[in-house]
Amino acid sequence: MFKATTSPQDPMILQFVPILTQACEILREEYQRYCSGEAFNIEKKNDDSPVTQADYRVNRYLTEALAHISDLPLLSEEGKEDDRKHWQEFWLLDPLDGTKEFLHKRPEFTINLSLIKGSLTTFAILAIPAQRIIYFCPEQGLPLKYHYQIQQWFTYFAVETAVIHVGLSQSSQKKPKYQQYLDQLAKLTDYAEFKAGSAYKFCMILEDQVDIYPRFHPTCEWDTSAGQCMIERIGGGLVDFKGRPFIYNQRDTLLNGGFIAYKNAQMKTIALQALHEMHVEH
Repeated sequence: MFKATTSPQDPMILQFVPILTQACEILREEYQRYCSGEAFNIEKKNDDSPVTQADYRVNRYLTEALAHISDLPLLSEEGKEDDRKHWQEFWLLDPLDGTKEFLHKRPEFTINLSLIKGSLTTFAILAIPAQRIIYFCPEQGLPLKYHYQIQQWFTYFAVETAVIHVGLSQSSQKKPKYQQYLDQLAKLTDYAEFKAGSAYKFCMILEDQVDIYPRFHPTCEWDTSAGQCMIERIGGGLVDFKGRPFIYNQRDTLLNGGFIAYKNAQMKTIALQALHEMHVEH
């Protein structure tokens, strides 16, 4: 959860405020154009996932903006990845996380941007254009939230939730592993479901609307880096099915395996116990 605070003095965050504000407004404009029924270009990638003119437009803008303020290379979902194995420090970008939500006219899409040093994320941004909200995770300290329409800053503080909320994608009911996991979780605790787009669920962990986020279908490194940085900073985490935190740009593939994300140590214990029982039973 967040409470109002004064503007931060972190120069890195302040440098990104106008850049991400503009990126959000570009994406809002594209979303309004799509929802209004105007001509809108949608293509299919090699893996059959959709990519739109909105993805490309935000990617182009942020690529140019980053080039003006940083000499570091950029690895983007909509860019090339040929030289990444030689990079020790770089920007990692998903200009539109939740394209399927966008196309279903659900405003649960985000912009994900993070700074990778070595194999770890050290600075992160998650923006929700539909809400005009940007979350920043500085290189040190707790995440901040900025509502740019009212120009108000908020700082994170932890609260306990009465009911455990499990973050799920809209398509999770089509995949049996999710029900297997929920069946085991139900033996450990009462819970409620919160369905939303991919990285949007990381934002909802920060907002105390999601406590556990299991993922059994694929993501890529640009889907998880910013969110993992944010929730680790508040005492939570994101781990693979062996309990290991994700690291970045260390493998031949950018595809992630499954993961469990959680808000705090208590949620980690419950989430991983349910996973263990699921594997034992199946």
